[in-house]
Amino acid sequence: MKISTKGRYALRIMIYLAKNDTGEYISLKEISEGEDISIKYLENIISKLYKNGLVISLRGACGGYKLAKDASNYTAGEIIRAAEGSIAPIACLEDEINLCPRNKECETVKFWEGLYEVMNDYIDNFALEKFIEQ
Repeated sequence: MKISTKGRYALRIMIYLAKNDTGEYISLKEISEGEDISIKYLENIISKLYKNGLVISLRGACGGYKLAKDASNYTAGEIIRAAEGSIAPIACLEDEINLCPRNKECETVKFWEGLYEVMNDYIDNFALEKFIEQ
């Protein structure tokens, strides 16, 4: 399982917004230049962050984006999921209830559930502010 560029860039965008948080909105152009991400790709990712309530926006000449809450209140997990969707290592774990017809007799499902649990525990306990402190 790999996190795509959307997930990686979403983290970079949120870190950039947190590090440059002065209370003012930050333009897409500034984020694009600061993180070396094309504006077109940045628009795609930031819209996912906006739809998931992670950033707020303001239109117009002084517009842009900023964090919707304090950096300490974000986790890497919620940011990655906002950009990627499910990060389940196998398809049958993507839904809350495993609907796979082989679920009861599958010899590997416990292994995959364990991996998924470890992944979620790690990314859900890694705060955005921790990236900034490093």
